[in-house]
Amino acid sequence: MQNFYSFARMPFGRDLAPGMLHRHNSHAEAVARITWCVDQRALGVITGEVGAGKTVAVRTALSTLDGSRHSIIYLPNPTVGARGIHHAIVTALGGVPRFHHATLIPQATDALAVEYAERGRIPILIIDEAHMLAHDQLEGIRMLTNHELDSRSPFACLLVGQPTLRRKIKLGVLAALDQRIALRYTLPPMTSEETASYIRHHLTLAGRSDTLFTDDATTLTHQTSRGYPRAVNNLALQALIAAFATNKTIVDETCTRTAITEVTSD
Repeated sequence: MQNFYSFARMPFGRDLAPGMLHRHNSHAEAVARITWCVDQRALGVITGEVGAGKTVAVRTALSTLDGSRHSIIYLPNPTVGARGIHHAIVTALGGVPRFHHATLIPQATDALAVEYAERGRIPILIIDEAHMLAHDQLEGIRMLTNHELDSRSPFACLLVGQPTLRRKIKLGVLAALDQRIALRYTLPPMTSEETASYIRHHLTLAGRSDTLFTDDATTLTHQTSRGYPRAVNNLALQALIAAFATNKTIVDETCTRTAITEVTSD
């Protein structure tokens, strides 16, 4: 298929460098807000539906940072429990985690403070899939931010997850954590114009700057994907495969309807 369409690389892949990503409005705004949150060493909550581009926005923001002045602690799986979060912090900052959780908590707090005060590096704690965090984990994160009687935190923390995360934090028992959040941003889907631009961008990266998707195909892709980048990728790629299978040089509405059937069928 790559030769059939004269692609230099396959489009709609997930292996793009940050500088090659499509910068639609919500993506650019998310990156700007995340960068501000890191600069302020604040607690931020980034939410969005599945495939909205939350992790991509975080990755883009982090790529602009000076690696010598920041220490990134990324937790992709929050099901490690409260101890697992503190364990990961200490390990990432070069320490040997203590066995008992009661001593591990202050060890993690001290490690974050030392990294900033003595090494001059801002620790950035990123917890992906944060909507899966349990109450005790969220409370543990609050305790980490409870530094020196509410003086400015030595680290930045980003909780990244689905919309249920915001609703969970709004529960009364987590009011103290809710009050500490300096940044809240929910990634909206792309507009129809942004979806069209997104598809053209990926095709251009693949070496095709001419029209490959008809307007009807693009419109149907946007309507079905609701403008969420991951769903656009999946549908557009399947539509390309459908066109290739029938020797079509242009992806039309029929190819896209075939793709929708392939993607949505059980």
